[in-house]
Amino acid sequence: MKLIPALVLGLFSGYASAAGFQLIEQNASGMGNAYAGSAAVAENASTIYYNPAGMTYLPGRNFSAGVSAIGVSFKFKDAGTTNPTALGGGAATGGNGGDAGGWGFLPNGYLSWQLNDRWFAGIGFGAPFGLKTDYDKDWKGRYHSTLFDIKTYNINPSIAWKANEVVSLGFGVNWQRIDATFDKAAVVGLGAGGGAPYTTARVSNELNSDAWGWNAGAIFQISPSTRVGASYRSKIKHKADGDQTFGSPFNAALNGSAKATVELPDTFILSAQQQLSDRWELLGDVSWTGWSSIQSLVITGSTTGSSEMLTKFRDTWRVALGANYKYNDAWKLKFGVAYDQSPVDSAKYRTASLPDNNRTWLSLGAQYKLSKDSVLDVGYSHLFVKDSNVANDEDTAARGLLAGTYEASADLVGIQYSLSF
Repeated sequence: MKLIPALVLGLFSGYASAAGFQLIEQNASGMGNAYAGSAAVAENASTIYYNPAGMTYLPGRNFSAGVSAIGVSFKFKDAGTTNPTALGGGAATGGNGGDAGGWGFLPNGYLSWQLNDRWFAGIGFGAPFGLKTDYDKDWKGRYHSTLFDIKTYNINPSIAWKANEVVSLGFGVNWQRIDATFDKAAVVGLGAGGGAPYTTARVSNELNSDAWGWNAGAIFQISPSTRVGASYRSKIKHKADGDQTFGSPFNAALNGSAKATVELPDTFILSAQQQLSDRWELLGDVSWTGWSSIQSLVITGSTTGSSEMLTKFRDTWRVALGANYKYNDAWKLKFGVAYDQSPVDSAKYRTASLPDNNRTWLSLGAQYKLSKDSVLDVGYSHLFVKDSNVANDEDTAARGLLAGTYEASADLVGIQYSLSF
């Protein structure tokens, strides 16, 4: 699993779209519905991620693959950012950092097959978490962050059991890798000895880890027109290690190893799918994410000791509502809206690495049957993100005060091909 081809991994460039740095875009077929009904809809093999029990609704063998393009904008407007007090304090020099967002691409792939009348198996590949904020190197908040880049790669073998015509159950294991880069300007003592007088150096932390988790789900076919699904994905605890390097040759003696521990949150989804008529279908979704597992990020360098970035994340809720309209035997139109709560709820603990806030989704999509056994899905979502105030004075000696406002938004485009054979 660690030898996933570098070409495939290179496609992943994570920009957070769901709140926090969760990437809900593990298919394109649900994007048009703002991912409403994700744990109940089982129209292709991507159900392996959202609810493995959905494989019992996929006879024979099923393949699904796609890619989502995520464009995020984070624009900072200064309102009193200061230099570190160790460097004398005062108003920070530099610009506002440019647009810290950008475009990223998330591929996904799934395969399921029916073993017999009751048992099904499958495997999925995706990226459930990701984030990238990239600022101009000499911006005002450079002592807080210049680059924060998290990528995850997740392989998810799964099984499902059809207990009867009403109840289906599913279970999966997850092997997950995380690659993280965190760059910023740092206040250090001259040479390796430390202490005043102070100078500035660029510090880069590159860490990685792999760990295991699990997921499970159930689907209840309450009536021929009503289906309810529930699914859960466990926390995954990563103990990452790697290198810490300083850009200044005067501080080469500080170069060494680094380590950090992070517990990525668990999630629970409750979904419903209701067939209203031959043409109209209604979808609903309520999901919970246990972001409170991340209260801080502590990076410990072998030569520099520990540095902590407080996050004080809270648990969050996401609510989505969607509808499908069957225009004819070939075309289906999709609509969706969602409200997504951010784990960041305080200007004091909002960071330059994750200037996140609550967001509203508006989504459209279409599905076209290429043939009896193949389907093409496309989707588009625009995310309206609430303006975010920041007043982070967690460590004024080493970082200074980061004060200002972020304007943010996001656009998502997805395409997916599904085949039954």
